[in-house]
Amino acid sequence: MLTALRTPAAWLTLALACPGLLLAQVGHPPESSPYHDLAKGNSFTVTGGKFLGDGGRVGVGPNSGYTFGIRYDFRASRALALGLGVERGNLQRLIVDPTQPVAQRVSGPVDQKVTFAETFITLNLTGGKTWHGFAPFTGVVGGVAFAESTPADTSGYNFGKKFFFGPAAGFRMFIGNRLHLRAEVRGNFWKLSYPSSFQAGVTPVTANVSEWNLSPWFVVGLGLII
Repeated sequence: MLTALRTPAAWLTLALACPGLLLAQVGHPPESSPYHDLAKGNSFTVTGGKFLGDGGRVGVGPNSGYTFGIRYDFRASRALALGLGVERGNLQRLIVDPTQPVAQRVSGPVDQKVTFAETFITLNLTGGKTWHGFAPFTGVVGGVAFAESTPADTSGYNFGKKFFFGPAAGFRMFIGNRLHLRAEVRGNFWKLSYPSSFQAGVTPVTANVSEWNLSPWFVVGLGLII
């Protein structure tokens, strides 16, 4: 009985006398920890991407194409960042002529240039640190998209100017303390509106005056914390 009581008492005495020995077994020494503090400062990123649009039910909205741009992120706290950016999209679209027979209505695709003026809110999922050089994040993006006119389209359709928004998720992979590669995927929501000519005639192009459209958008970039 006394032996059984002495054993836990001995361990308790050892723990109180040498707490450093036990603590050394928990976690990682700072030099070998997988977590490292993010460098302080804001970041500037050059981006390129692939926009996977389908143009909506009719196909006259912006379709797929490549994008490129720049963004600047302001670090609001250890984990939260606010950003501004501009993207230029070399996209395509279809042309639909509602005055033609159904089999002959659709032509294209033709080029559709779109400029995106964006704002971002991103949250670093590992707080103010990286994990093995990775900093995963989630966030939201929104702004205004401006499309150039398409002279070949005489149907009355015009994308014009559209507000857009959507979720975003991705990661940064740090090369050193400040230089990093960025990869993210977005869901781009905007509302497409159709002219009255699309609802006219015996065989209208569409019964919808407007519709919400979702397009995946993959973006990569090279950034620098300054």
